[in-house]
Amino acid sequence: MTPQRKIALLRLVTLALLCLPAAEIAWRWTFDQLGPLPATQATLATGDWAVTFLLLSLALTPARGVFEWLPLIHIRRRIGVAAALYALLHFGMFFLDQNWNLTTVALEIAKRFYLTIGFAALLILTALAVISTNGWQRRLKRNWKRLNLLVYPAAVLALVHFFLQSKINVGEATFAAGLFAWLMLWRLFPSKLRTAYLGLLLLAVAATLAALGFELAWYGLLKNANPMRILAANIDLELAPRPAHKVLLAATAVIVAVAIRQLGLRLHRVWTKHIIEPS
Repeated sequence: MTPQRKIALLRLVTLALLCLPAAEIAWRWTFDQLGPLPATQATLATGDWAVTFLLLSLALTPARGVFEWLPLIHIRRRIGVAAALYALLHFGMFFLDQNWNLTTVALEIAKRFYLTIGFAALLILTALAVISTNGWQRRLKRNWKRLNLLVYPAAVLALVHFFLQSKINVGEATFAAGLFAWLMLWRLFPSKLRTAYLGLLLLAVAATLAALGFELAWYGLLKNANPMRILAANIDLELAPRPAHKVLLAATAVIVAVAIRQLGLRLHRVWTKHIIEPS
């Protein structure tokens, strides 16, 4: 198979996988598996997937650098656009949940802060999706890359929206924020540390502490909870896994994956040098 066909296949598989969550939500809605408030459940589900794909799009640059697999660059744009589309679907489900009442929706966005920042994130992601085409890239030239930097404040707004709409249980939002911290710290690290085991270990520790910090800030500063209780909950193994634990596991999985890949490459070189070439 030629490299062009491999890339085409990768893009096709990516597109199919990106459509699966929407198809699953539609299937469950059709067969009354979304509970008594299907529009509300669909709103929550599409919002979760929008954040997931947004983080995944941000993860492709580190993944390409860490795993040294260049084809990943060919699906980054698709995943970013998918994040915007799921955000639009998220808004559409909210619109439906308000009985398509534009006045009600506008008033809700204006008076509820978490909806205001969520709508701001939606506008940014939609604009970035619109200018993601090759045509816009040619028109905007250097400004195209500058405008795409707006994805970072959009991600921050989306995560704050995630926290605020989660209200009491912010476990998933904290986990997402911890992953975002890993992705941002990776970009700030010196280039040599980004792919070194020491750098990845430092990232794992820093992202875990960041997730713990987010949890402490939410419950301690905003909910007036005793910070020591939060720390105790993270130490108590009976309450595992906490969001910080999940971030640590995810970061550790990256290190293990890098080790497996490097081992595979070494074995391939040994196989090629000592077995295939002599024959």
